[in-house]
Amino acid sequence: MPSRSAQGGWPIRSEIARPLDRRRFLGGLGAVAALGLGPGRLAAGASEVRFGLTPVFLSSDIELLTQLRTYLSAALDRPVTLVMRRTYQEITALLLSGQLDAAWICGYPYIQYRERLSLLAVPVWRGRPLYQSYLIVDRAGEARDIAALRGQIHAFSDPDSNSGHLVTQAALAEQGETAAGFFRKTFFTYSHRNVVRAVASGLAESGSVDGYVWEVMSEIEPDLTGRTRVLWKSEWLGFPPIACAKALGETALAAAIRRALATMGADPAGRDVLDMLRLDGFTAGEPALFEGIARNYDLVRALG
Repeated sequence: MPSRSAQGGWPIRSEIARPLDRRRFLGGLGAVAALGLGPGRLAAGASEVRFGLTPVFLSSDIELLTQLRTYLSAALDRPVTLVMRRTYQEITALLLSGQLDAAWICGYPYIQYRERLSLLAVPVWRGRPLYQSYLIVDRAGEARDIAALRGQIHAFSDPDSNSGHLVTQAALAEQGETAAGFFRKTFFTYSHRNVVRAVASGLAESGSVDGYVWEVMSEIEPDLTGRTRVLWKSEWLGFPPIACAKALGETALAAAIRRALATMGADPAGRDVLDMLRLDGFTAGEPALFEGIARNYDLVRALG
């Protein structure tokens, strides 16, 4: 399909909180406001595609977001709006209510609402559609195992994050512990990068973070991650997927989104997006990829 530029093709729009610093590849996402990134009006008869991004999405970099919208608009041959919210719960609610056509969510909400969601694609990182959760501590700290974190202040990313919350809860549940009883205090940063910042600055003594994000940050912001140390890594789990509401799963639009993601690596603009994300591409994926997350979910629920 011929590529459409942001200047001459579909207008590319985004809903984000504030102007973003393009020098900073990693960052948190905020509440919603409108930012026009392309000229003109929606083409007559062209239905807009609303694509959601939770804070599990790696970056708030303006260049990356612009390139992602440009690629999706060209591949789908219709205008695309990226919709972002501060929390996973907000994006999940929009997806389930049909206010989004698709969204890049986390494996935890996917498992929570698996009867109401259809899997569209799963990112491939370092050759596999998998990632890990990391428990991180201050680089100079003495902790050598999870038991040493008892009584500490611990940073989580989001209540509905797998790597930034659920995995640590499950690791503690296996020992008959809860986060509230094990840690002296916990708080949510609503960004994996902010978990790293909290530990690096001493605001938290330990934190739960997406291993993919920590590894990419280690390439881009080594001075920041260098002030932390990975204490523990989880098992390999299904990478945060792209999903849609079950009712939309068999539509032509869902098929087009699947195709656009699957062929991203074959398109120069798509390849640029993947390179910025440090991803190999996207695969169709199977619900079985998320069985480990489902086990953790059931384990934590059983403990109450």
